[in-house]
Amino acid sequence: MTAADLAAPRSPGTGATGRIAARAIVLLLLLGYALVSLYPFLWMVSAAFKNQIEVVRGGHLIPESPTLDTLIDTWNKLHFFDYFLNSLLVTTYTVVLTLAVYAAAGYAFAVLRFKGRTALSRLFMALLFVPGVTVMLPIVILENQLGLLGTHWGLVLPFVNGGAPMCILLMTATFSAVPAELRESARVDGASEFRIFAAIYLPLAKPALITVALLTVIPTWNEYLLTRVSLNDPETYTLPLGLQTLASENVPQYNNLMAGALIVVVPVVLLLLFLQRYFVNGLLGAVKG
Repeated sequence: MTAADLAAPRSPGTGATGRIAARAIVLLLLLGYALVSLYPFLWMVSAAFKNQIEVVRGGHLIPESPTLDTLIDTWNKLHFFDYFLNSLLVTTYTVVLTLAVYAAAGYAFAVLRFKGRTALSRLFMALLFVPGVTVMLPIVILENQLGLLGTHWGLVLPFVNGGAPMCILLMTATFSAVPAELRESARVDGASEFRIFAAIYLPLAKPALITVALLTVIPTWNEYLLTRVSLNDPETYTLPLGLQTLASENVPQYNNLMAGALIVVVPVVLLLLFLQRYFVNGLLGAVKG
């Protein structure tokens, strides 16, 4: 190969074609992964609109004779409205307390200076590596001693406590990114610490607050293990426990089971889709912070 050959420019089409081919392969792989991941969800949705015979027989993913009777029967016969209200109550209390406690905690770790601040912050971060199941027995014993066992507050308080590491991390990172000059200006104008927190920092942290709320809603709404060991009265059951009553039948009605699962999943999916933009912005803001 001569020097002239080395100096000759390469065809611009070769590199562009290679990049397009690589992107096409990546997109096909991602599409295949998405289809495999979504198939169980699609099967659940399909089965919720079928009768029991069609579900057991199998066949096409699209129902041959779609019907709403399965959803209506599941909702009415199993008192899912009561379970839905219980789940909504527990989740609402948990989210409100989580936002109130950990927004204040994040502000304290990010802005205020106090003795033991670094050590306490690292202690909370270390809790990220503690599996929740390892503290299940102590939680149940403590709830029994406090008279909370069998009540919704016996769920709310552990849920709030369990979200501490991630929520504090997000809120601390978000508040740390707020320019310190804003706080100093407010202090000069005579604003109290609480007013600075409520009027300046909280409005700027809206995406992070929504992210924390979503990260709290999803595990709280879907939690089964703690609710199973804490609640013993069917009137206090949440949706996951109501769904368990379907699975424990002598002859499981799979169409009813999938209809119940759809009832449990849909509210969280809709909420996540509606607040997706804020959720992503909150995570990006915390990473940049």
